[in-house]
Amino acid sequence: MIGKILPVLLGIIGLVIGGWAGYFLRPASDPATQTEAAKPAEPDPALAPEYAKLSNQFIVPVVQRGKVAAMVIMSLSLEVTTGSTPEVYNVEPKLRDKFLQVMFDHANAGGFSGSYTDGSNLVLLRGALLEAAKGVLGEKVSDVLITDIVRQDS
Repeated sequence: MIGKILPVLLGIIGLVIGGWAGYFLRPASDPATQTEAAKPAEPDPALAPEYAKLSNQFIVPVVQRGKVAAMVIMSLSLEVTTGSTPEVYNVEPKLRDKFLQVMFDHANAGGFSGSYTDGSNLVLLRGALLEAAKGVLGEKVSDVLITDIVRQDS
């Protein structure tokens, strides 16, 4: 008989001790800290990035077997530090030149063939565009955003 009661008794004792420990070791219930913890931290407006949309689209030919097989049209924006947007527009011709070179290289490597919007293709392209942008603007640019991309086959 004791062999059947002992496991039940140990289970009940374990539940009581666990409940007691949970009750006394719970976090303090200060209403002021609970509302503070629930509120998301407000970002510092001075650190918020700006977005500079480049004025014209980029048109990149896709050449296969010596002929233009398609045209890719892209629009780009740059994520820059606060106050850097005027500098982006001041050096836009140089940025466009660097970006077009990256896009032509991407097209010649087959990046705009097949499923050109595949995530890995666009990650490679964005990385190369970001590197080119940093070559012109330095650390003021933190990301290159592809806002539109269209491929028109011939």
